[in-house]
Amino acid sequence: MALEHDQAARRGEEILAVFDTAFGELLAADPAAFRVKFRKMAASAFAFYRGTACLFYNDLAHERDSGPYLDERTSRVWIHGDLHAENFGTYMDANGRLVFNVNDFDEAYVGPFLWDLKRFAASVALLGHAKALSDATITELVRIYAAAYRERIHALATGAKDDEVPPFTLDTAEGPLLGALREARARTRFGLLSTMTEIRGHDRRFLDGDGSVALDAATRRRVLAAFDAYLDTLPGSSLARPDAHRVKDVVGRRGIGIGSAGLPSYNILLEGNSDALENDVVLYMKQAQHPAVSRHVTDRRVRAYFAHEGHRTVISQRALQAHADPWLGWTELDGAGQLVAEVSPYAVDLDWSDIDDPAQIAAVVADLGRATATMHAAADDTSGHSLVPFSTEHAIDAVLAADEAGFPDLLTDFAHTYGARARQDHQIFVDLFRNGRIPGL
Repeated sequence: MALEHDQAARRGEEILAVFDTAFGELLAADPAAFRVKFRKMAASAFAFYRGTACLFYNDLAHERDSGPYLDERTSRVWIHGDLHAENFGTYMDANGRLVFNVNDFDEAYVGPFLWDLKRFAASVALLGHAKALSDATITELVRIYAAAYRERIHALATGAKDDEVPPFTLDTAEGPLLGALREARARTRFGLLSTMTEIRGHDRRFLDGDGSVALDAATRRRVLAAFDAYLDTLPGSSLARPDAHRVKDVVGRRGIGIGSAGLPSYNILLEGNSDALENDVVLYMKQAQHPAVSRHVTDRRVRAYFAHEGHRTVISQRALQAHADPWLGWTELDGAGQLVAEVSPYAVDLDWSDIDDPAQIAAVVADLGRATATMHAAADDTSGHSLVPFSTEHAIDAVLAADEAGFPDLLTDFAHTYGARARQDHQIFVDLFRNGRIPGL
């Protein structure tokens, strides 16, 4: 018991040190936001895992230069950075098509492709444990994910046609993925606007309260100046109608999710694509965060590629996500990089709460493996960016082909090992938090 207590104490100090590096400045600026964030993280091991990409990459840092399946190219792939089982959902692409795919690119960067796969695999172990699945079932789920990823990467590397590897849409998706797309299709822009705005003086304005914060004149001017600069980062087609970017109202926002605690955020109400009030558009502008993985990727070429974190987030998302949100862009506010995108009525996250049958979970995990492979393959020499100047699907396919059998074994071993560590870390964190051991709170 004494040894276990000493080990937990040492791990607790390590967790606190990583938190100080990752969150220290933001926590000092807004302790209340982090109290909310940490209470959400305390709710479950999975919630803790979602909020601690910084700890995950600190633990993986020793693999940054070598390891199975990692060579000069596959260690330098555009990655999602926070790939877990809940970071998938629907969006309306630039062509007006509803797609189910990976979402939330705040942590995206360039690094080893395996780090995405390991982060997802460990999340499957945590999800399976929460659903009381056996270790053998969890092993099988991770192997299914690995097999689906491997199959899709190979298909893309060998020239599969678009109809052989279609995206997940209303015509091609099945099961819970199709359910999410149908739910998104049933939503309307007017429905979203009715929850955030009201008609005042014959035009739309944001509702008071419910997380909205009125801005003083000076802050409003700075936000509007940042918005004007943002317009220059949009694809030309986004500004087809001159009035589509006329600002009607601006408010500050509180209550951002687990990953963005303490980061300033604003909502901007725009005219939309017609004079009709139901076509107005809501954008969010938020300070982009320093991605956890970047602390452990030392390639100066990667760091030098981005003007700031808002630029990095947008460029990464455009590279990883085909036909991204046409309102996606970047700007600067008070010297900090900002991400700007639409508050979309068509965004529906994959809901795991009612996905309990192992066979159904297996089918979903296989689809997510295919989505992961498609994401990795999209961001390469054909994406329009020079940072990854080679075909990622060919590079990944080659290293996996060298040891087909070892790939699923690597992911399943990691899933169980790191899943157990995350559950232990969660308990250590809860004890630190409830006993007032986290500095600044």
